Amino acid sequence: MFLEKISSPGLAHLSYIIGDGDQAAVIDPRRDWHIYLEIAARQGARITHIFETHRNEDYVIGSRDLARETGAQIHHGQALDFDYGQAVADGDTFAVNDLQLEVLETPGHTDESISVVIRDRQFGDTPVGVFTGDALFVGDVGRTDFYPDRAQEVAGFLHDSIFEKLLPLGDQVILYPAHGAGSVCGDGMASREFSTLGIERLHNPALQKGSREAFIEAKVAEEHEQPPYFRKMEEYNQYGAPPLDHLPVPPPLRPDAIEKFMDDGAQVVDLRSPEAFAGAFIPGSLALPADMLPGYAGFLLDYDHDIILVPETRDQVSVAVRHLVRMGFDRTVGYLGEGLHAWETSGRSYGRIPSVHSRSLVERLKSDEPVTVLDVRKPTEWRAGRLRGSEHIFLGDLPDHLDELDSDRPIITFCGSGKRAIIAASILRRHGFEKVENGLGSMSACQSIGCPITKD
Repeated sequence: MFLEKISSPGLAHLSYIIGDGDQAAVIDPRRDWHIYLEIAARQGARITHIFETHRNEDYVIGSRDLARETGAQIHHGQALDFDYGQAVADGDTFAVNDLQLEVLETPGHTDESISVVIRDRQFGDTPVGVFTGDALFVGDVGRTDFYPDRAQEVAGFLHDSIFEKLLPLGDQVILYPAHGAGSVCGDGMASREFSTLGIERLHNPALQKGSREAFIEAKVAEEHEQPPYFRKMEEYNQYGAPPLDHLPVPPPLRPDAIEKFMDDGAQVVDLRSPEAFAGAFIPGSLALPADMLPGYAGFLLDYDHDIILVPETRDQVSVAVRHLVRMGFDRTVGYLGEGLHAWETSGRSYGRIPSVHSRSLVERLKSDEPVTVLDVRKPTEWRAGRLRGSEHIFLGDLPDHLDELDSDRPIITFCGSGKRAIIAASILRRHGFEKVENGLGSMSACQSIGCPITKD
């Protein structure tokens, strides 16, 4: 018997392949699906079942492509009408040789959410592990904000799924969730990706509320962002995404070709560091430092236009393409060959964004200078501590709130470390704001030098 976890960084997605002898099952496969075939081949197994724990909102599921390749049957919850696969219900069981996989309906995160219990029939009926999808994580539980008109009802569903179905499986049961720390599907996940139901019952903060009513109240009070791309993921994962036979390999492009693409509305995504982007950038491009791409591409990119990358290294291109494809962005047509140096030596104009040291930023806020410090962190970060006199617009909402800013005043963008600040600065410049500066280091720098922080 074997079980392997496949971690997909960026989206913090966890998928699994479990098998016994010549049969295997996959849980929540990612869109770039070949890795499951490779593992199965290494184990001498054939994939016979694919389970989707729910209709995912944050990435494209790879079930249909994997099923097309293997002939495996796809299974998902019966509470949603999928255009493919087979609906399953409480108590349905599936044999993978001596492994038994039993379905539990565990609604709350979504109505159709299921969990899959693992039993080893060679050693009786005691559950060994459970794939919980987005119902229960290590250190947290799933978000329940996808049904705002039923907020209390679905939070109650999640409570009952956890306390009446999952935890009674036994403290010994190993927990296999669909996400780890960094996922948008929860705020408090632990950095470790291993646990048991017993450990979670004792130490998971979300399970220590004391009553069903307190659990519901806490879930209803949570704040989560819903990037626009969630709607596309829901569409793809209910009705089917375009087939993906292999990852795209975008070619290098010369500056003149990039200009032509931009004339047709292409989105130029600059993956370089905040410092590099501030020094010189292609006018009209969007700064998305490589490690911020999975978190903010879904807020700031659209599916209707081509994408061109400006990398710091060529390795960044393939990593970025993988992240984008997992979110359904399939139109990456190329990257700037030889980096920004090629743009500069072509004689084309480039933009620059001045950087502001934290000490200078504080002094300017104290002065009579008409300046806007724009904090683009999440609302929870903003309330936890901010610079007195700063203004707040969450980065993901910024494109829709530009009319709230005075373009005649200098605007200094500010965040946790400067990475989101440079994204915000690039958005402002793309929309005609000329007096834009970047708070390099932002809150991290302020904390290091003792800036005055307020919660008022």
